[in-house]
Amino acid sequence: MKIHHAIAASGVALAVAGCAQIAVVSEKRPTALPASSGPNLVATQTINRALVDEKKQPNLALGAFVAAARESLRRLDRNPADASARRDYNFAVARIFTVVRDAKLDPWTHPMRVGASGEFTLTWKRDPRPEWNLALYDLIPADELYFKGTYVKDHVKKNGIGAPLVAKRELTAQQANALFCPPYIYYSVTATAQFEGSHCVISIDDPLAAESVRVDGHTYPLAADFTASYALLLAREKPQKLGFARLLRPQEYAATARVARLEPYNPNKTVLLVIHGLMDTPATWVPMLNDLRGDINMRRNYQFWFYSYPSGYPYPYSALILRQELDAIEKKFPLRKPMVVVAHSMGGSITHTLLTDAGTTLWLEAFGHPPDQTPMDPKSKHLLEKVLIFEHRRDIGRVVFMSTPHRGADLASNWVGRIGSMLVRTPSKLLTVGQSLRENLTADPAALKLKRLPNSVDTLAPNDRFVVAINKIPLTKGIPYHSIIGDRGRGDSPNSSDGVVAYWSSHLDRARSERIVPSGHGSPLNPQAIAEVHRILQLNAQTN
Repeated sequence: MKIHHAIAASGVALAVAGCAQIAVVSEKRPTALPASSGPNLVATQTINRALVDEKKQPNLALGAFVAAARESLRRLDRNPADASARRDYNFAVARIFTVVRDAKLDPWTHPMRVGASGEFTLTWKRDPRPEWNLALYDLIPADELYFKGTYVKDHVKKNGIGAPLVAKRELTAQQANALFCPPYIYYSVTATAQFEGSHCVISIDDPLAAESVRVDGHTYPLAADFTASYALLLAREKPQKLGFARLLRPQEYAATARVARLEPYNPNKTVLLVIHGLMDTPATWVPMLNDLRGDINMRRNYQFWFYSYPSGYPYPYSALILRQELDAIEKKFPLRKPMVVVAHSMGGSITHTLLTDAGTTLWLEAFGHPPDQTPMDPKSKHLLEKVLIFEHRRDIGRVVFMSTPHRGADLASNWVGRIGSMLVRTPSKLLTVGQSLRENLTADPAALKLKRLPNSVDTLAPNDRFVVAINKIPLTKGIPYHSIIGDRGRGDSPNSSDGVVAYWSSHLDRARSERIVPSGHGSPLNPQAIAEVHRILQLNAQTN
């Protein structure tokens, strides 16, 4: 543990996020609504009586909540601006899901008669898309979730009609791979109820795809809670705890390398792909994505994906996995618009390769001869060809580099970095490749001396052969890129550092913009850095 803390304190990577309370969630049943008067009295009283009955008599309570929702809609029909009627409606619809969940009922598979004498039929408006089958999800009313934490301190909501829910689904590894999702889904959705005679028909809308909804002949703003799903995901799944383990034992976590969607695929939106850095996970992006979801223009123009990978891998190998993942996901979810990549730290180094036309340059720098003239174990050669020979990605339209060590970081080659490097276990599938490298590399007295295959820490050293070689190749001119660089608030650029990466390593002469923010290495958490990403995304939306 002392070595662990030494590495983290030195800034080789962000400290394990799980050590802090980034998100804590408790579930608490909402209390009775305040007493109403006049036309609002009936629905409010019906709701409060049903709250008493819901545990012992769930069917009776369901009928009461449905009746309250219908009564509230009638009031809204007379006055669509009636705030009390909207409050009662939203509350009643949310409680329908509370009862269904607590009593383990399933009106989504078969319509269900509810009420004291079965006066209502509860059902839902079926969606032709398999992913939107309500029976697949645990549907949790957002107003029952109380959360706090450094990553979810800003509660991003939107007023309107409907009951915001968190739709949770657990997937098998096969399902996750087929759908390009993490093994756990937490979507922000909103439920509304409409009436066709005695039928109460529940509809589910995606507030990231629709800003309004039509209910009983009136169009209303669609209510939403964008933060609850993030908070529940972080609190229950604790993805941040994988960061350190995936650094030290990458082979054990090979199956976690994936490009995945954080929301339902929308072909009309630009993909915003975020890529984390060393000893980190996609959890680090939650504060930024939460902020972006609060802007209607961001919701309208972007959908959020992430690339997650075991950060103990040498980053050129992680870049190969990313290219393969992007090829695979393009077949299932073809892009209509070039994606935007926002990458932090070593994630930026990975992204650097996506803007590079390497051809055989890196191979020749390493071995002095083209592949067909380089004697080597065939399997090792095949893998190294895929790692070292590549062209820039044509599906990328813009890149934002955050705290990126393009030219390496001195901390990766000092004594703390060397200790950290020795702790990383080389995956068995790469051991033979390492032997082939040692046997065939051309001599270079200035290069980092290793007796094994370089790992992620090694490939961040300024004198790593790959780092030196790729910086000799100019980035493609066809893709605009931007830099966000931390100076720890000292205002001393260009002689600055974010505590891990120096300005001389992060700076790119041809960047469309460069923003220095008063941040350490954790720039994705810095408000000014988040604002700069926001600005760049607005610019991208206006020009595409």
